[in-house]
Amino acid sequence: MKSKREFTGFIRWSLLAAGTLSLAIGIVGIFLPLLPTTPFVLLAAILYARSSKRFYNWLLYNRLFGRYIRNYLDGKGIPLLAKVISISLLWITLGSSAIFFVSMLIIRIILLLVGIGVSIHILLIPTLKVDTDE
Repeated sequence: MKSKREFTGFIRWSLLAAGTLSLAIGIVGIFLPLLPTTPFVLLAAILYARSSKRFYNWLLYNRLFGRYIRNYLDGKGIPLLAKVISISLLWITLGSSAIFFVSMLIIRIILLLVGIGVSIHILLIPTLKVDTDE
């Protein structure tokens, strides 16, 4: 994603702050399966693209998740292992929450529906083909 226009002044700093907040929420989402990681990290990339080339490049080339973001933005998808881990952690967390912490039936139903929705979303993302040259 190339930035067509970078903003200056207050708007630039506001976008930079919003991007940093979005990235922080996305990172928290790694550990909380009900909080989506990808949309917040992608939002951070968009906000950084408009406010700071340095932050945008740092995000895209970060050693922990930069490759995943680039693959997603390029439409290549996410690795099968990432899908398996994401869906597994999602259902382990949802199941544990529903069994041990939630007593209201309506909340359990909501958790089930959220889990189904997130699972469908993850499954609909293209699966990245493994490149043996890397």
